[in-house]
Amino acid sequence: MTEITDYINMDFKPLEASETIADVQDFFAENNFSHFPVIEDGIYIGSIAAEDVEAFDSDKNLSHYRYTLEGFFARKNMIWMDVLEVFAKNHSDIIPVLDENNKYSGYYEVADIIKFFNETPFLKEQGGIIIVEKNIIDYSMGQIIQIVESNNGKILGAFVSNTTVDTIQITIKIALGSMNEIIQTFRRYDYEIISEHQEDNYLNGLKERSDYLDRYLNI
Repeated sequence: MTEITDYINMDFKPLEASETIADVQDFFAENNFSHFPVIEDGIYIGSIAAEDVEAFDSDKNLSHYRYTLEGFFARKNMIWMDVLEVFAKNHSDIIPVLDENNKYSGYYEVADIIKFFNETPFLKEQGGIIIVEKNIIDYSMGQIIQIVESNNGKILGAFVSNTTVDTIQITIKIALGSMNEIIQTFRRYDYEIISEHQEDNYLNGLKERSDYLDRYLNI
């Protein structure tokens, strides 16, 4: 599988703090980035937002607006989920990448990270999706794995997809195994099934009994 570091991009050099705002405005006019990294004496000092640059004095240098730089970045050894979190928290389509010595290594683009996500087994492999919900103090990821594997299922991925003060939802992608048996086992352990499934014999049975009752009442 492709490593996330294979997506580190260096197509454009980072902006220099000594560059004029006019040049930076031209850069953003030609390249549709929300932010771009800025360096000073070879050291990353933050990212400048295209939105901010529009209002700056074109005769001044970037260094004059150093206080507006945003200091977010990803480490070169970060896993892709952590990188995706940096994107989400900072509402940027560009994330600078630094190595363990804080040396600037390039940048990630959000489209490339989404592409990397698409190559993971969670999306690439065939399987069924189940969304379960339980009281937040009672759920256990270990129990979820046990329920799936005890029914000869194989988990391709799982993540927390929603939370409230009282409940938590887990989205699980499953290969192999009987989906109906997995669903019924979750119910026995007091998990509510949020997603709908054709294989759900319990709900299908309720629907059949409801349809029968409707027909009976309409006789």
